[in-house]
Amino acid sequence: MISRASAAGGVRGPSGFWADLTRVVLYLLLPLALAMGLALAALGVPQTLADYAEAAMLEGGTRTSVLGPAAFQVAIKQLGTNGGGFFGVNSTHPFENPNAWTNLIQAWAVVAIPFGLALTFGHIVRDRSQGRALLAVMSGFVLAGTLAVYAAEAGGNPLHTAAGAMGDTDRKEVRSGAAMSALWAAVTTGASNGSVNAMHDSFTAPGGLVPMFLIQLGGVPSGGLGSGLYGMLIFVLLAVFVAGLMAGRTPEYLGKRVQAKLATRTVPILPIVILGLTAVALVLPAAVTSIQDAGPHGLSEVLYAYTSGAGNNGSAFSGLTVDTP
Repeated sequence: MISRASAAGGVRGPSGFWADLTRVVLYLLLPLALAMGLALAALGVPQTLADYAEAAMLEGGTRTSVLGPAAFQVAIKQLGTNGGGFFGVNSTHPFENPNAWTNLIQAWAVVAIPFGLALTFGHIVRDRSQGRALLAVMSGFVLAGTLAVYAAEAGGNPLHTAAGAMGDTDRKEVRSGAAMSALWAAVTTGASNGSVNAMHDSFTAPGGLVPMFLIQLGGVPSGGLGSGLYGMLIFVLLAVFVAGLMAGRTPEYLGKRVQAKLATRTVPILPIVILGLTAVALVLPAAVTSIQDAGPHGLSEVLYAYTSGAGNNGSAFSGLTVDTP
């Protein structure tokens, strides 16, 4: 709808919310989810109606493992940037994300549709260069975030490095390592996905800063659930407005005048919500008693909690007793 509104002269053919919803479900989500679900099932993600399986352990005894139709649910929750895992620990669970291939496929699924929307925008407004520019910026954010998190996590804590430890391995899956954990952290916070394959709370300080920053951008890196491109386009309009002021011309984008007041009103909403709720939480005694970690990291956990909630992400730093009133 936003893309059509941005197009000069309108668009041809039937359009509207319900028409778009039908097209997206029938021609995009269902085929992609079917193909991805089959791929995940072939790579080891359970897809069965059985509820439990008994396995003999090497040290003796047996263990009961939970099964279920996980592969296709994982497919659609990643493609739809929902993020709610089939198993309690999300994609850190070896059944939901058993190897590097499933890790790459699930990470790709988070950004596949948002990145495609950038090119779709260029097609609808009849200026494909606009779509390519949006895609380049969005990809740049995700790539930069991945590299920054990887550098922080591969380097690890200096105190641990001095003791001979190789990188920060705390609460990371061995099969994922720092590289896959960094990629997932960037894509899941760049979009409003929220699924995890490592504990963000256990990242190093720079490594945890990047996911928080990507959420605070408001869905700019790769859009979000129910928001699509509007977060990115808000910054595009601001950039056009500033460029127009510098050039001494009336700011226009795709043949339409940019209203400065309308463009700037949306930007402070997310920071006000995040900082306002964080400030309130830090002065309420009941909220302060829920902070388990003292010092700056406890503050970061509270800030991340409201960042994730306001940004419709869903990931968490933990460290808060969230099971209490």
